[in-house]
Amino acid sequence: MAEPRIPISTYRLQFNRHFTYAQAREIVPYLHELGISDVYASPYFQARAESLHGYDITDHNKLNAAIGTREEYDAFVAELHAHGMGQILDFVPNHMGIGEPLNLWWMDVLENGPSSVYAPFFDIEWQPLKSDLQGKVLLPILGDQYGRVLERGELKVGFEAGAFSLSYYEHELPIAPGTYRHVLNIALDKLAPFQDEEFYAEVQSILTALDYLPRRTETDPTRIAERAREKEIIKRRLERRCQEAPQVERAIRDALTQINGRADDARSFDALDALLNDQAYRLAFWRVAAEEINYRRFFDINDLAAIRMELPEVFDATHRLLLELVAAGAVTGLRIDHPDGLYRPQEYFAKLQEQCAAAIGIALPEDGRAIYLVVEKILSGHESLPRGWRVHGTTGYEFGRLVAGLLADNSAEQAIT
Repeated sequence: MAEPRIPISTYRLQFNRHFTYAQAREIVPYLHELGISDVYASPYFQARAESLHGYDITDHNKLNAAIGTREEYDAFVAELHAHGMGQILDFVPNHMGIGEPLNLWWMDVLENGPSSVYAPFFDIEWQPLKSDLQGKVLLPILGDQYGRVLERGELKVGFEAGAFSLSYYEHELPIAPGTYRHVLNIALDKLAPFQDEEFYAEVQSILTALDYLPRRTETDPTRIAERAREKEIIKRRLERRCQEAPQVERAIRDALTQINGRADDARSFDALDALLNDQAYRLAFWRVAAEEINYRRFFDINDLAAIRMELPEVFDATHRLLLELVAAGAVTGLRIDHPDGLYRPQEYFAKLQEQCAAAIGIALPEDGRAIYLVVEKILSGHESLPRGWRVHGTTGYEFGRLVAGLLADNSAEQAIT
């Protein structure tokens, strides 16, 4: 189509584990009978497992498994097409949910710091004024002061599939490979009776490999790529050695028991404290976030981290599935969440329209609008929508305010006040 599909009337569908693609498919005939021309879908890309709203996206290129399979999604879209209906998708370009391990980009940043392949994707100040945050990202997730949480034994280091991780209630955080020696040195001491065995030499070799691993402050692309490759090789070597020699895994488990400390002995947590101080993140009491946080958030929500959508590589990495759905005709319109959070919203909308035109297989229209696109932009006072934005309007909060005014008796304002 040379012109974008303009909806006549829309109906919001709030997808989550309680309302799935299969359930949405069932009500399409009913919505069609009501006169709905287009459904307006909440964000349904991969979010936190328990998310009820979908705005805490962890992967822009996967459908949310809690809502259904790709086959169920395709069946829902087919039902829309059978009734001549379109679909407007609520898309979130400004931020991602970082509260659990599903966000592989954020986990890689926590594991590797500034040398993470994805470090540029997030808006992080790696050199803040506070010296103890140099090269680290603040994680204000603790329910109390760090020292108290540490000495209560609430922080635990675990080991699985050749990798170490830190758990704190529902949070699971990676341990930087370069700091594995905090555990492996203790494990090696426990393996002293087996010095003549091959697996003892192999553990020593792994420790040597850790010495040559590029540091997490590395910014040279070649060295970053080397680190990304070598750290995974080290994990595989360690996993294989544990499988082949149970003594190694037992020594590691015993070392972790020692490191994780005892709640009745404050000094027993010194080794764990040293390990955590070596990470690319610093754990902190959630109340310090407003003063010390060094990554850009969505408003003041700590587990929604902003991403740098102005970078071409970030745009490309977050729009693959979206453009695939546009190309297939599954998505015929877009509602963009919180565009004021973008660094260059006008450039973003222009690029999005150009990419949608290419996906649909049409020339970009003269007005630069290839797909129906509205934005969640709250216009207050005499503010107007920026003329350069290639959009069809806002989501209508200002119209909603006027309609609400019709339903309120303003002569009662003084009495209510």
